[in-house]
Amino acid sequence: MPSRESTSPERFESHAFGRPYHAALVDLRGRSEPHGHADYFEIMLVIDGDGSQDLGPGLAERVQPLRPGELILIRPRDQHALAGPVRFYNIAFPVAGWRAFADLAGVDPAWHQAALPPRRRLSPGSAEAERAGAVCAEALARFRGGPRQFDLIRFWTDIVPLLGPAPEPLAERPHGAPDWLVTACAAMRREPNLRRGVPRLLELARVSPAHLARTMRRHYDTTATAFVAELRLRHAAMLLTTTMRPVADIAAACGFASPAYFTRCFRAAHDRSPREFRQAAQHAFVPRPSRIS
Repeated sequence: MPSRESTSPERFESHAFGRPYHAALVDLRGRSEPHGHADYFEIMLVIDGDGSQDLGPGLAERVQPLRPGELILIRPRDQHALAGPVRFYNIAFPVAGWRAFADLAGVDPAWHQAALPPRRRLSPGSAEAERAGAVCAEALARFRGGPRQFDLIRFWTDIVPLLGPAPEPLAERPHGAPDWLVTACAAMRREPNLRRGVPRLLELARVSPAHLARTMRRHYDTTATAFVAELRLRHAAMLLTTTMRPVADIAAACGFASPAYFTRCFRAAHDRSPREFRQAAQHAFVPRPSRIS
């Protein structure tokens, strides 16, 4: 959970550097700056202290307590500021991956639509609280050792049941995405499909462009073009940090028309060139318990 003041929402790759998720144990003694998330969710599990979370104006329950056992799902549209003293696990993961998992696992769409972030207080010392702590500790350990996508899926599978029932949605909204869209979007994560882009997504979906556009907007609040662009940039970030393939090869593998166009897109998303991103990732230290004061 970044502590610096931000005039725009935080981006996932600024902290994950090509990893499938980011994990930290945060010791917050003061107050964080208000911030939101451009392209990622995060799960918080409070393990010690007596703090608070301010969700900003316009919400009836805008200030919420942060006490041991609080398990919270923070969504990209949630703005929040945290005040300590409080110690908590923080596990962050990108929107595209979570959406695919949520649809496949049958996560209630109300989790994404409710006015307040979904949360549940696990009784300290209970079996559920102990389980949640073990799940987060394992995710942190795996992150420090070099996580795989499978480790993130394992974390979701273990933590989601502990979040309990879905909250009340803001209003009547569509149910989960149709199977054809879930399957097509999942298949687009394969490199050969990424190279072919939106035309390949249409082939996999087997619907008209207009129907694909309407359905993606309704269920994922995005366009096919933006969805593919996000997947391409995520895959490129992973290749930059886990391989020594030349930037030009990565650009071609991910479906960008040219290395120059890839560099422009990557810089616009991450405020640094692909080469600068690779260098930063190579020099990133192994995460340690974080302290914000």
